[in-house]
Amino acid sequence: MINRRKSKQIQIGNIKIGGDAPISVQSMCNTDTRDVAKTLDQIGELAAAGCEIARLAVLNKDAASAIKDIAAKSPIPLVADIHFDYRLALTCIQNGIHALRINPGNIGRREHTVKVVESAKSHGIPIRIGINGGSLEKEFAELDVPLHEKMVLSAMRHLEILEDLNFYDTKISLKSSDVLTTIEAYKLIAQKVDYPLHVGVTEAGTLKSGLIKSSVGIGSLLSQGIGDTIRVSLTENPVEEVHAGYGILKSLGLRKKGINFVSCPTCGRTQIDLIKLAKQVEERFKNLDIPITIAVMGCPVNGPGEARHADFGIAGAINEGYIFKKGEIIARVPEADLINSLENIIMKSYSSVK
Repeated sequence: MINRRKSKQIQIGNIKIGGDAPISVQSMCNTDTRDVAKTLDQIGELAAAGCEIARLAVLNKDAASAIKDIAAKSPIPLVADIHFDYRLALTCIQNGIHALRINPGNIGRREHTVKVVESAKSHGIPIRIGINGGSLEKEFAELDVPLHEKMVLSAMRHLEILEDLNFYDTKISLKSSDVLTTIEAYKLIAQKVDYPLHVGVTEAGTLKSGLIKSSVGIGSLLSQGIGDTIRVSLTENPVEEVHAGYGILKSLGLRKKGINFVSCPTCGRTQIDLIKLAKQVEERFKNLDIPITIAVMGCPVNGPGEARHADFGIAGAINEGYIFKKGEIIARVPEADLINSLENIIMKSYSSVK
């Protein structure tokens, strides 16, 4: 069992972060925020996949203005991602945004920071300090210390600005494209503060390479109890980030949302197109929000026994397959009917496994 780091709790919309709250899964829209309809469509897709918080890029005043319609119709809380221009932050707060990602040391004069912080306070808007290892301020980038230490020093400076203004409704992220740097940065900040931490590996890559880096980085930190909310950053449809996030959490026993999918590697005993079948089963049930394990195994000789822990599963044979439940074969089905038959059996048994 993982003992989570004790952290303060904040709230973004209806989602609690930190403390004893479940580790939440976030993503970021890749639409033009000025396009309200497309952005809402993508938010809807993310929410359907289980995303609990979505971040939006706010590049200019038109994007900030669009937040009003988007926030009013969004099914999940939204975070405005803002760089440098404090006026965009003020507009987003007035337009109903649920949280800000803005570094207070990068928005100009102190009075600008004061305006943003006071507005955030009055509206109950948390602020995320977001440090990126590739874009540190010059004063920290030039220090002769390891990168993860530079990142933490930058975060502490931004944090000090907020605390000097009596603002504590804060969470922190320290992301790098280098996995080990990311891990070390979060480990170090976790020793210094009790603010909730948003964990992720930035610029992780495409689906395959990004999943590997994110699983190692995020999974390593979560296994040490570090992390209160996560985003798996992928060069891919952001819906895939959500599925990956839950996959990481489920593998560590930290969330049980949706199915747990397992499948065996192929071997010489396999007489069915196992790779194709496994992908089809995973795709068919990826949005099924029942905390059960579904297995796809290569042969009926060892498959049901090896996957006895699974609630339901398929064991392949020649042009057919066997459907099993808790290791016991309950049906023999032609290959073409396997997935539909498995779905029918699961749905009929839903009340007993809910």
